Amino acid sequence: MSSTNASSEQSSQPQNPRFAQRLGLFDATMIVMGGIIGSGIFINPYVVATQVHTPMLILGAWLLGGLVALAGAYIYAELAARMPEVGGQYAYLREAYHPLVAFLYGWGLLLVIQSGGMAAVAVTFGRYFIELTHVPFSDKTIATATLVLLVLVNCLGVRVGGTVQSVLMVLKILALVVLVACGWLLVDDSQFVFTPMIDQPVSFDLFMAIGAAMIPVLFAYGGWQTSNFIAAEIKEPRKNLPRGLLLGVLGVIVLYLAVNFVCVHALGAKGLEQTKTPASAVMRLVLGEKGAAFIALGITISTLGFLSQGILTAPRVYFAMAEDGVFFKRVAWLHPKTRVPVIAIILQGVLAIVIAYWGRYDQILNYVVSIDFIFFGLTATCIWVFRRRDKQSVRTNALSTEETKVPGHPFTTLFFVAICWLVVMNCVYKYPENTLIGLAILLAGVPVYFLWKKTKIARGYSPLEGVLLRTAMHFYSLTMPSNTPWPPHEF
Repeated sequence: MSSTNASSEQSSQPQNPRFAQRLGLFDATMIVMGGIIGSGIFINPYVVATQVHTPMLILGAWLLGGLVALAGAYIYAELAARMPEVGGQYAYLREAYHPLVAFLYGWGLLLVIQSGGMAAVAVTFGRYFIELTHVPFSDKTIATATLVLLVLVNCLGVRVGGTVQSVLMVLKILALVVLVACGWLLVDDSQFVFTPMIDQPVSFDLFMAIGAAMIPVLFAYGGWQTSNFIAAEIKEPRKNLPRGLLLGVLGVIVLYLAVNFVCVHALGAKGLEQTKTPASAVMRLVLGEKGAAFIALGITISTLGFLSQGILTAPRVYFAMAEDGVFFKRVAWLHPKTRVPVIAIILQGVLAIVIAYWGRYDQILNYVVSIDFIFFGLTATCIWVFRRRDKQSVRTNALSTEETKVPGHPFTTLFFVAICWLVVMNCVYKYPENTLIGLAILLAGVPVYFLWKKTKIARGYSPLEGVLLRTAMHFYSLTMPSNTPWPPHEF
């Protein structure tokens, strides 16, 4: 090949590759739903029934949780319309308050919230997979193999990752629809009764019981906010991301209410309280062991879909941190062919695998709940900051239409913020030790942030970064022409 042709081929490679907008409204909706629906809906109805003991209170708790999620979805829809930027929640906190606040969110997301959650779900997937297939491997081995596979899939591009996520989400919806249909059509003797509406006098104890029931409900509804991380890869993000958020959350509310109605219809409030696997109990009641095996398959697919969604979305936050100069610079590298943050994706997968093998992810999940909801509430308050700025000056990214604004603001926003911080207070009250551990991890990010800014450590190579770069190099060599040099010019 002549030097002229070589230089021409070299110049044909994108000099500064950016994210490719390859996801549409359907993909956005599936990603929203995939971030919410994990294994919780198959189990949490029992947890709620142990706190409130009548069908109306059980369904009322799930309806109230849905309204909270819908209020949050409207808030994040307005934020997405204002700032359709990579990183979502990270970008809102950075622009509304300070880069340190945004860094602490990304710090907690990487070290605990996202990685810990994915580790727990990966091991759960491993257990159900072994139960279904009887393969001679441990649950942690299956978890590791699954995370590696999903990392590779998402390194192939957002279109491939989005397609896998959409397929898994459709299968999850089908599993829930089959559960609802079987529970409704094949149960002859309904256990659902409208009275009594409450099982005790209206008192402080009743409100405390409802509050305790809301904790697992709100956890089951969480996750829709992660769709905002990939705003830069959605076609017409100011339109499609807000619509995807609302459609996805509304779809989950319908599914969750239907599943809980069927559980009460088939088992009764008392029976629901006495089984730790309500979905399996319903399917076993109507279809025997084949029904229980089917729902186990549904849970396996659901956990796999949740993992796929996490690996697809969360690395975009670490990419945004690196672009801002508060994280390893190479994490902000996009593969010139697939246009995805390969190193950030690998980093997320590696940490999830480490935590899965560490084996203490249950404790991690307990003490990060309060941190997660602190940032939920704090992000919602960004609405006031941005609207105040709108009044003070003409903003280039201000909303062009009224339809993307939060309806009922400021009351609906206050409602969402209050619920979030009530959850935090409940966690502090019930799990003070775990909450302090979570806060300690979060606050440890403060000196790290200032050290990073002062020493410019992000410009150098660290041992971890070296490992990630070598891994990315192998992937790069598989997907680029053989004469493409390494490292790429972006390094």
